Amino acid sequence: MTIKFGTDGWRAIIADDFTFRNVALCAQGVAGYTREVHPPGKGLVVAYDTRFASREFALCAAQVFAGNGIPTLLCRESCPTPVASYNVLVHNAGGAAVITASHNPPQWNGFKFKPHYGGSASPEIVARLEELIAGTDANRVNSIPFSQAAAQGLAREIDPTPPYVEQIGRLVDLDAIRNSGLDIVVDAMHGSGAGYLPMLLEGAKDPVAEIRSEVNPAFPGMQQPEPIADNLQLLSKLVANGKADVGIAYDGDADRLGVVDEKGRYLNTLQVFALLALYLLDVKGARGPIVKSITSSDMLFKLGQIYGVPVLETGVGFKYAGPLMMKENALMGGEESGGYGFRGHIPERDGILSSLFILEFMARKGMRPSELLQYLYGKVGEWSYDRRDIAFDPANRAELEGRLRAAAALTEIGGMKVASTDAVDGLRFRFANGWLMVRFSGTEPLVRVYAEADDPERVAGLIAAAAALLGL
Repeated sequence: MTIKFGTDGWRAIIADDFTFRNVALCAQGVAGYTREVHPPGKGLVVAYDTRFASREFALCAAQVFAGNGIPTLLCRESCPTPVASYNVLVHNAGGAAVITASHNPPQWNGFKFKPHYGGSASPEIVARLEELIAGTDANRVNSIPFSQAAAQGLAREIDPTPPYVEQIGRLVDLDAIRNSGLDIVVDAMHGSGAGYLPMLLEGAKDPVAEIRSEVNPAFPGMQQPEPIADNLQLLSKLVANGKADVGIAYDGDADRLGVVDEKGRYLNTLQVFALLALYLLDVKGARGPIVKSITSSDMLFKLGQIYGVPVLETGVGFKYAGPLMMKENALMGGEESGGYGFRGHIPERDGILSSLFILEFMARKGMRPSELLQYLYGKVGEWSYDRRDIAFDPANRAELEGRLRAAAALTEIGGMKVASTDAVDGLRFRFANGWLMVRFSGTEPLVRVYAEADDPERVAGLIAAAAALLGL
């Protein structure tokens, strides 16, 4: 098989394509890349999530790195991807390999590579990794037992959490949150983010309550560990019935954030992105470019105009957003999937830090999420958004791509006049009062349809029209 990296890493079904053999091939490719671009002695961090056999796959990768003479730091326990990424900087490493499939369904696992800057691999790095992996002979993978590598001083286990906690303490006023009296409920979704928020806010007036914190790689009660409305019904009920102030949720590797307001209503990811930008610009008084994926909200353009900062667009995925954040010294970057990164940290999605900024916003303004949303709408107007993921038979992909290309000539969709189109990533239609986007997932056989407009009925009509155009 050909190993291809999607929007962030390579993902496949466990025991089908995601095997120890293929993980070893990926690791050998990363080892080759590390030797190409870094001097001898530059090490690699290896981390993993709570999925089935993730530690064993991580150990496989670590043994390959050590077998190639690369100093290897294996995380002692599962940890969030942003924690692993930050440890790349802490240890001045050449990068990190993270065994995780993030938000994918339970039968999946994955291999992410975070280069020396602690963010998603750029398209150029991904291309070189794929070349090296494709050129690797499975019979020529270098690997030695971890115990042997440790005895030789080539490998050791680390606890990645303490330096990350110190970093969070520098970025967030944790005492302001602890002393605010906020009643917070966290849904860890059985992922590697479990325990982090209760630990960071230990000593709060009202202790953080956490649900689904135990390890369970079957991810029961959800289609996949993705913090979207359908998967957060339990959290919504608990927040509403318990009269909590806010619900926080992380995906399987805690690089994405979901927010539920005090009434148990899910805040969509475009609203959360705009709230985070508003907090940095309005309350913290920070300035700098904002980097957004093309499927993120137009509310960000309005905030950019109000606060005098540029807003830059990229294709979908932090492999585009992260490098642009570094190049432009951006204040923050984010994407529609619920991943947001911030200046002064890592050019990488961090669900934990994102949640703490939302909580700090609440504490500083004395507002609950619905009130923060109205505060935002008072500045940019009220907008609606929705996304529909539609599964398709991979054998029909060429036909669907043809239909999408033909749709680019349309002048009207869902009763709305098309003002412009672009094909930066998939196909996007712009209207006077909204936009529609259709693109293929980079990791699964899904067509994703997104729409934002100034009226929820218009959003529903646009999504339905796009699905009909594709015959789905």
